[in-house]
Amino acid sequence: MEKAKDTENTKKKEIVKNHSSSKLSVNHKEPSDESSPESDEEEELAERGRQDQSDLPSEYWQIQKLVKYLKGGNQTATIIALCSMRDFNLAQEACQFAIRDVGGLEVLINLLDTEDIKCKIGSLQILKEISKNPYIRRSIADLGGLQTMVKILTEQDKDLRCLAAETIANVAKFKRARKVVRQNNGIRMLVGLLESVKINLQHAVNDHKGIKTHSHHSYSQVELVKDIEIARCGASALWSLSKSKKNKHEMRRSGVIPLLATLLKSPHESICIPVVGTLQECASEASYRLAIRTEGMIFDLVENLRSSNDELQMHCANAIFKCAEDKDTRDLIRKFKGLDPLVKLLSNRDNKPLLAAATGAIWKCSISKENVKRFQELKAIESLVALLGDPTEEVLINTVGALAECAQEPENRASMRKSGGISPLVNLLTGTNNQLLVNTCKALAQCAQDQDNISIIERMDGVRLLWSLLKNPNTRVQASAAWAICPCIKNIRDSGETVRNFVGGLELIVSLLKSHDIEVLASVCAAIGEIAKDEENLAVITDHGVVPMLAGLTDRNDDMLRKNLTEAIAQCCKWGKNRELFGSQNAVAPLVKYLKSPNSDVHASTAKALHQLSKNPANCIVMHENGVVRLLLGMVGSTDEVLQENSAGCISNIRRLALANEKARNA
Repeated sequence: MEKAKDTENTKKKEIVKNHSSSKLSVNHKEPSDESSPESDEEEELAERGRQDQSDLPSEYWQIQKLVKYLKGGNQTATIIALCSMRDFNLAQEACQFAIRDVGGLEVLINLLDTEDIKCKIGSLQILKEISKNPYIRRSIADLGGLQTMVKILTEQDKDLRCLAAETIANVAKFKRARKVVRQNNGIRMLVGLLESVKINLQHAVNDHKGIKTHSHHSYSQVELVKDIEIARCGASALWSLSKSKKNKHEMRRSGVIPLLATLLKSPHESICIPVVGTLQECASEASYRLAIRTEGMIFDLVENLRSSNDELQMHCANAIFKCAEDKDTRDLIRKFKGLDPLVKLLSNRDNKPLLAAATGAIWKCSISKENVKRFQELKAIESLVALLGDPTEEVLINTVGALAECAQEPENRASMRKSGGISPLVNLLTGTNNQLLVNTCKALAQCAQDQDNISIIERMDGVRLLWSLLKNPNTRVQASAAWAICPCIKNIRDSGETVRNFVGGLELIVSLLKSHDIEVLASVCAAIGEIAKDEENLAVITDHGVVPMLAGLTDRNDDMLRKNLTEAIAQCCKWGKNRELFGSQNAVAPLVKYLKSPNSDVHASTAKALHQLSKNPANCIVMHENGVVRLLLGMVGSTDEVLQENSAGCISNIRRLALANEKARNA
């Protein structure tokens, strides 16, 4: 013990000396590899100074006296002081800062290096409680406490390993701490910790299911409780660490995936919650989503959706939300009847985190049409519409996203209207959250395809609101607004006059052709294609320079842009000398190359544009020189009547010009 005290005093001097300078580097910038950013509260607390000593409770001074015993007492006095400290409410901030303000953290961390297990356990029990405080956890990291705790993970004593893992889980809430754990091989040790209890827990799972195993051995209830706690603490630590992308990769390399798959089958909710929490974080990576699917974890996530534990349900729904990005996973969720419990969770109106998770999972699952059909049967559309008035932004984003996917089916668009869903959607266009605006525009774009819906949108001034979003600096908002404008212009009566009434509206949409974003360009071209169907509007956008701007985009390779660009060119050719102007802007030759695209939609729209351009003799010559006839001849026999007709029309115009030239030469 004397030797331990000497070591402690030496370390204490070094740590206290380093601690004063470490405060200056609490916010030291590191290369970020975080998938979940720290909260503003965490950053503010990192800057917090010492506890104001006025009006402090008596516990503050009593704890400080106990810390002095820790510093100078023998082994027995140290253990008594540790036990006495635990009698205080360590969740109280005053008690936490009392320990810190007199150098108690340094002493507690030094005790972790002693040989006495009781001292280590007592110290960790206190550190585990006070490390829930964001400032305290940063101080523990500054003092080198994490490195010592990582070493303890290899100790034989289960209680000691369990406490070390749980304290790491608390401390590793910010990126520097997560990095320290990884650099000190802590992730591999935590995975090893789970591996050490895997077999025993597997036997427990089998017993719970009534499955007999040949290798089953005598396993006491005390051992089971300890192993459950080790699994919980180890998984909790990995959950905290999994917020870092580099840590996710290290966890996968360390073999965490099959362990999580085994633990997820546990009947103990205390284990399942951190396991699902870890999966939820890791599912942002495609490699983890694939592993979750192939390791059979989707079934267990769906099963846990039926749990009575709200927290477990929430994490399962969040994990499904991320995993359902992949079609195969969406199909499995339906196969395992996971859509039904998700819809049932929509009734939890008061539990906003659970509601947000459920709506998010429904949103992603509804990307598959087969799932939408099931949601239709479960009356999910009506339940989602009822949530459009929810004050929680995340719930709204997910709800509108789900409705946007479901609204691709005409029956669901009618259900949304009958449930009173169109008006609140239009009202959401005045919001400021970009993702919510994107989802709302997508939903309205689908709804606007129905005449009954478009009348509501028009009556509520929805088209003007959509047009105003073209000024939004976010390109995703601009693009989604332009896509939504297309069906509105197409289906509104007297849409030409409606559009002209927007002051500066036509100039604004033409100016977006200068954007560098492909999605914005494609959507604006689609909108211009609809706008140009009105002759007066076509004249106005021609004056705003639409022709040279469209011509300047013809060298792009994106098929979505090519399709909508050629549709816009075809419509713009119908005014004045625009055909001739497209030719002088060198727009004709690049369009011929579009016919070599594998996309049949591009062929149809390009043939339409070439047919219009071929009404100008100079353009016919350019087309012929670029081999358009051979390409179009193959399309004349297409089953697509529009493609067939325009291909034949273009060839006819070229042939007519050739005959006229031949006749002129022979005259």
